[in-house]
Amino acid sequence: MTDGPPPTIPLGPGAEFDLVRRLVARWGPLAEGIGDDAAVVDLPAGERLVVSTDASVDRVHFRRDWLSAREIGYRATASALSDLAAMGARAVGVVVALTLPDAWRDALDDLADGIGDAVRRADGRVLGGDLSRGGELALAVTVLGAASRPVGRASARPGDALYVTGALGGPLRTLRALERGEAPSPADRARFAAPVARVAEGQWLAARGASAMIDVSDGLAADLRHVAAASGVRLCIDGDRVPCVAGASLEDALASGEEYELALTASPALDVLSFASTFGVPLTRIGTVEASRGEAGSVEVRGVESAARVDLPPGHDHFSR
Repeated sequence: MTDGPPPTIPLGPGAEFDLVRRLVARWGPLAEGIGDDAAVVDLPAGERLVVSTDASVDRVHFRRDWLSAREIGYRATASALSDLAAMGARAVGVVVALTLPDAWRDALDDLADGIGDAVRRADGRVLGGDLSRGGELALAVTVLGAASRPVGRASARPGDALYVTGALGGPLRTLRALERGEAPSPADRARFAAPVARVAEGQWLAARGASAMIDVSDGLAADLRHVAAASGVRLCIDGDRVPCVAGASLEDALASGEEYELALTASPALDVLSFASTFGVPLTRIGTVEASRGEAGSVEVRGVESAARVDLPPGHDHFSR
């Protein structure tokens, strides 16, 4: 797992600190500056700090019989890093607060390896964190990023085009299969267990004028509502253009959460072919941004063939029930 000799950290004796040393040994040079009470981060002049936190809790965000410990560590970290991608920020590092039950202690190395996989893929570092004992496994991952021009949700403009990266529907199809006790297709499961935080892609899009951006974590339709509300505009989706994984319906693609693809608004002239050539991932124009018609913050989906409005799924909400 390590890329070199494990760093030496100035910690005293104790079982908790032995576990910390074990984590740092797994991460090797990925772990940077660990051992003090807090991390110190230097940013180049002209860049702004971008910070987000994501929590992953056993039996809320994952189940041990569905995912390996390494996949759980990776997925929790990738979901947090995706928030940096949505802001067009590069990854500076992550801070991980890990609540570790006794039943999971033997899986600590695999959890650490999964965290390291995601951090390495985003070209970041592990800057510190916290380790505590508890009844349920939980990973709270704080990500630190930097950007000269962070992209928010509030600047979509009428006349912009609406885009999304990748293809949608795989995580929802996987979740449905697992809940039925069936094996999902390998392709769908890979989208569920090993999502990619589009950090480099987000920086590329920001550099080319993305006006608003969000990662697809709660479902495309639900997440675009946030963009529409923040920008005070109306988003019109062409349902026939929404990219779906094999076997997924439009409704699946609109509702599927934990995709971690990027949805964005930008000029209609955005070079989608250059994006696909650079990253090996499609960038699809799926609609337009229009001025609100007395209902700021609305999202509408229409299909070319039927010209009928498609009902939007609600998206995921932790407190909806």
